[in-house]
Amino acid sequence: MNRKDLEPASSPAAAYGERLRTLRDERGWTQDELAVRMGYSGTHISAVETGRRSPTPRFSHSADKAFGTGNLFERRGQSVRNTSLLEGFPEYLALEVKAVEIRLFELGIIHGLLQTPAYAEAITRGSVRRGAITEQQAEERLTLLAERQASMERTPSPFIHAVLDESCLMRPVGGARVMADQMDRLLAFAELPTTVLQVAPYSLGERRSFDRPATLVTLTDRKVILYTESAQRGHLERESAFVTPMLTAYHQLQAEALSQAESVAMIQQFRKGAP
Repeated sequence: MNRKDLEPASSPAAAYGERLRTLRDERGWTQDELAVRMGYSGTHISAVETGRRSPTPRFSHSADKAFGTGNLFERRGQSVRNTSLLEGFPEYLALEVKAVEIRLFELGIIHGLLQTPAYAEAITRGSVRRGAITEQQAEERLTLLAERQASMERTPSPFIHAVLDESCLMRPVGGARVMADQMDRLLAFAELPTTVLQVAPYSLGERRSFDRPATLVTLTDRKVILYTESAQRGHLERESAFVTPMLTAYHQLQAEALSQAESVAMIQQFRKGAP
């Protein structure tokens, strides 16, 4: 049976799942056997172990009762619920650090992998002011983003093809100085030997083949996995029947978007308007 490798350091949810699996393995229980003891299904146990499903207070209480661990899982479950990460995102992160190619499309804001620290700080602090996340969660997001960006500098580096909607450039974030530095960051990104940067201008209209942000990750075995997000959670799609049409749509987007040279020229024009 194939077992998904767990990355306990990637998030509280991943750490929770790793601990659940470790204790289950120590007792020689299958997921179905643990499920019977906890009053859940084996599929539910699997989803929590791999971070695809967050543990509820009831689930954590049942886990502590089954393993005789006091309130270990109840305490860990509180950490999972307090995280600012979308459900499903930790599972994507485990793939991102292994990717050989990353194709991304972003709307509205610069993609996290391309953000400067000041731009990321402004976006995150805006969420704090709105009450969407806490100060602690903001720090978690910024720390994680820095780690993700650092992981892109591994050897060999993943090839990154980024298509940004023009709205990413038009939206002012953090003030003129922050935007100027962010434009410089994009220009530097475009010069790297393992990257391609394109802008999808407003003029594409109905020819723009994506209407929401999406990321396509290619792994070492050349398997392509799609990651998308809603307001409530992130979603990974592995089935080729669903991934292949999205990969085709991305190729169409590449063809319709401005070339890298044209995109760089547009970004330079935005940069001229900044101090």
